[in-house]
Amino acid sequence: MKECYLYKKSGDYIECQTCNHRCRIAPYKRGLCGVRENQRGKLYLLVYGRVIAEHIDPIEKKPLYHFMPGTFSLSVATVGCNMRCPWCQNYDISQCSKEGPDRNEITNKIGVEMTPEQIVNDALKNKCPSISYTYTEPTIFLEFALDTMKLSHQKGLKNVWVSNGYMTKETLDLITPYLDAVNIDLKGFDENNYLKYSGAKLQPVLENIREIFKRKIHLEVTTLIIPGVNDDQKQLSEIAKFLAGISKNIPWHISRFFPAYKMTDTPITPIETLKLAESLGKKSGLKWVHLGNI
Repeated sequence: MKECYLYKKSGDYIECQTCNHRCRIAPYKRGLCGVRENQRGKLYLLVYGRVIAEHIDPIEKKPLYHFMPGTFSLSVATVGCNMRCPWCQNYDISQCSKEGPDRNEITNKIGVEMTPEQIVNDALKNKCPSISYTYTEPTIFLEFALDTMKLSHQKGLKNVWVSNGYMTKETLDLITPYLDAVNIDLKGFDENNYLKYSGAKLQPVLENIREIFKRKIHLEVTTLIIPGVNDDQKQLSEIAKFLAGISKNIPWHISRFFPAYKMTDTPITPIETLKLAESLGKKSGLKWVHLGNI
């Protein structure tokens, strides 16, 4: 465990300031992510140094096509996530910290114990010029990610986040000096759908996309197009126009959905839908529109 960097006390309660849920956590309870707990008036990250996944991936898998192309990135994660998307391909590690009788066992024991120094050494040993914080949501293991990012920069490595974009400004301020590139998952352009499917609000994600670009951090955006959720022309057009309104140079990755987790009965995204999104992206003026999972 490690004491969290961003929280404030309110009587016996604690307000976590790491993501935009800003959970108000009662004594010995946890936030929505399932990995931050109020213990005796202090907020602790339960999964600090507990790595559930460590792989060497092509940087294009993040996906980042315009940042250090052709290189490999050491990719790491802990369990937990601050959203609950029913299509999550990594649900077995992103959602396991939230519910069920085994969640204490999961957050306290699952994963391989690793220090930031070990992760950085693994990247150097395997000649990976970057470290990616990915697979689950890096915001929820901020303290572990940030400690690793600081050491990574000292060793001349780059840092990458693959994120749902729901971090607070306070979190963004902490990571900005050490964050070189980010891919934000923009899940649609409908407030009600964001709340219904992911349990989060759309506006903070849009604000963070604007802010990340403003801070001159390399930015690419991904949208997984899911039939019946975000595949209508109105949403796709609004996403394209939103991104182009910030910069026509923001790469937009349009990804094909395959049944997973709680949406195994949802059909695979038709290629025609992806091509529609591609045409809308280009019509809006976006210079880089990439189709994925096809």
